[in-house]
Amino acid sequence: MRTISPDVARRTFLAAQGFADPRPSGPVTRRHLGRVLDRVKLLQLDSVNVAVRAHYMPVFSRLGAYPAALLDDAAWSPTGRRPRLLVETWAHEASLVPVVDRPLLSHETLPRRWWKHYGPLLDKHPRLAGDIVDVVAEAGPLGAGAIEKALAPGGRAGTVRPRPPGATWWERSEVKRVCEYLFAVGELMVGTRVHFERRYDLPDRVLPREVLDLPAPDPSDAARELVAKAASALGVGTETDLRDYYRLGPERTRTAIAELVDAGALEPVAVRGWDRPAYRDPAARVPRAVTGRALLCPFDPLVWERDRTERMFGFRYRIEIYVPEPQRQYGYYVFPFLLDGELAARVDLKADRGAGLLRVPGAFAEPGAAAPRGRLAAELAAELAGMAEWLGLDGVAVGERGDLAAELAAAVR
Repeated sequence: MRTISPDVARRTFLAAQGFADPRPSGPVTRRHLGRVLDRVKLLQLDSVNVAVRAHYMPVFSRLGAYPAALLDDAAWSPTGRRPRLLVETWAHEASLVPVVDRPLLSHETLPRRWWKHYGPLLDKHPRLAGDIVDVVAEAGPLGAGAIEKALAPGGRAGTVRPRPPGATWWERSEVKRVCEYLFAVGELMVGTRVHFERRYDLPDRVLPREVLDLPAPDPSDAARELVAKAASALGVGTETDLRDYYRLGPERTRTAIAELVDAGALEPVAVRGWDRPAYRDPAARVPRAVTGRALLCPFDPLVWERDRTERMFGFRYRIEIYVPEPQRQYGYYVFPFLLDGELAARVDLKADRGAGLLRVPGAFAEPGAAAPRGRLAAELAAELAGMAEWLGLDGVAVGERGDLAAELAAAVR
């Protein structure tokens, strides 16, 4: 078994994720978006909008400024000339994936997640799932609220519990829960979104015919292909790294790895300092150096697996949204800053759209960062200015928290 250094593993990972590729020198096109998707395989969705929604940011991190409509059209507003490129499904979490990958991500392949708890709800309302599908077939794409209203006049919703007034985001009506169940198992899909609300539709009105006509893959075959895709996206990773990318089950992942190793599609390697075996994509490249800069949202695939981030970069990262403010170490919504292949700093970010500012309440340099502080602040200031412009904001305002705040504020000025 070949042994590689942690630095080689890190450069392999960065190259696999697209950070060794130059950013486009001209306008970003659908071809550039396709290149990013070839690298990362999926874009995680998340409802937090304090800076920018999670699925937009990984594309910016790799390509720089691009029109958000490019991604919106690829996922939710296809046309005859520009067919749907992405579709929503459960993968790592709720994600956008290339339409051709959707058959691999059936609920037969993935372990049953939260939706397994909706079984009693379906038993309680045995006709509700069929009635929802009928309404969507008649009038889709529809949001859950519109579906509930459509069911109500004829009493088709039965005695389902509506969403209580003043409910939190997670306190869903029973109709919404069944809609989400049907989405999770593939009986409904997301045709479009309006103000980020899912509008449910039938699969044959969302997926292209060439995908619908594909035979359903055997779950073991699908798992093997997903592990191979995870290896391509990671470059090198442990069994748990490969499993986490699409949230596969452990036994299915281990079987897929063994089969891929036997076929020569994965190479077992040892990474110095790692306490478990690793596997390398034989097609992965190792650049001599990785240069450039990028801000990373908390749901970027480079950092979303926190243990791997610490193992790869020596960077301990936790999202502190649910931590009471006095107990937060770095801030509410913190973005790591990648500079020349290392995670060199982190910034708490908020898009203040009313004031037209990208606010940076806190800025922190990583202990031992290779870049001199002056250069670190200058590069971070430039990337923040680019992000603010991309978001349609007028400038950057730096607060006082953090050991890098004063130098960053001076660099911004």
